[in-house]
Amino acid sequence: MTETPERPDGERADPSIEHNIQLVAELEEKALATRSVGEKIGDGASRLIGSMPFVIFHLVWFAAWIALNLGAIPGMKPFDEFPFGLLTLVVSLEAIFLSLFLLISQNRMTRQADKRSHLDLQINLLAEAETTKILRMLEAIADKVGVSEEERPAPDLDQPTDIVQLATRVEKHIPESS
Repeated sequence: MTETPERPDGERADPSIEHNIQLVAELEEKALATRSVGEKIGDGASRLIGSMPFVIFHLVWFAAWIALNLGAIPGMKPFDEFPFGLLTLVVSLEAIFLSLFLLISQNRMTRQADKRSHLDLQINLLAEAETTKILRMLEAIADKVGVSEEERPAPDLDQPTDIVQLATRVEKHIPESS
């Protein structure tokens, strides 16, 4: 009998769960490895933009800029007097580029989520087909051992689900967001 591996917390790990975790990790590594240079830059920028050091840097930068240009720092001559037109220009350009980096990263994540969703659908369809086969086998066994019709599950459970019809019904009942 194979020894079940131990997790870092000391508990025994289920080999099938560990295998699944490894497969998911490999899929994630593959997705990250196939990113374009632009997507890698967008992802890096997104990580930076969404960090506390980025916020602190901007607070210090804006405070220093405003203090310097209001003449609050002795010996320093203001170069961008109120209403701080140069600061407005710099911040506006930064906002444009940060938005573009975020959109690049978000688009990549959306594509990756769509791929995962398609994979989920394929796995669910396979599981549904396998479950239908199992139910048919159980029905055949029930026939052999003489289980009465009243004791059996609903008769339509052993039939394949019409996915297109189901999707159409779901679409009719779920309102679109406005």
